[in-house]
Amino acid sequence: MSSESVGGICGAIVAAIVLAVAVVFGPIGQYGKPPKPAKVEPAPAAMAPAAPAAPAPRGPVIREVPNQ
Repeated sequence: MSSESVGGICGAIVAAIVLAVAVVFGPIGQYGKPPKPAKVEPAPAAMAPAAPAAPAPRGPVIREVPNQ
């Protein structure tokens, strides 16, 4: 047997193993998988009234400092 035929046989064995692993772990991507459930956010109007929200934080307060 020449090294080319041995390499071809080894390549075929590796390809068969890779194909078998791909079949076992399933298809790639979303095909064949159940769809992901959509995120459901509760409506804000349906919630009980809570304390009023705090005002948005403002930027830093810059005060004048006298020169010394």
